[in-house]
Amino acid sequence: MIFITGPLYSGKKEYACRLLGCSREELGAHALWDVQERAKNCADLPALADELARHEVVIATEVGGGVVPVDPDERAAREAAGRLSCLLAQKAERVVRVLCGLPMVLK
Repeated sequence: MIFITGPLYSGKKEYACRLLGCSREELGAHALWDVQERAKNCADLPALADELARHEVVIATEVGGGVVPVDPDERAAREAAGRLSCLLAQKAERVVRVLCGLPMVLK
């Protein structure tokens, strides 16, 4: 599995298309994106990471930067998203962070 992460609107899907040699319309057959949303209220993050790691490419938006939310539920969702990203990075064969459309291979 290839794990692609980066800020919102940074070019993650475009990079995945270039990497896989597919169009945006075909991307859904190879990749899952916005997986950070699945971490919200998830009781078993390791099991979720195992499930997601079966896909060819997994894309997550970084949510840990900026102002820490005041709402406890939003803080918990943000922490869960970060923990899920850590688990996915551990399982991935390759980890790429895309920032301003530029891919940086981390692993």
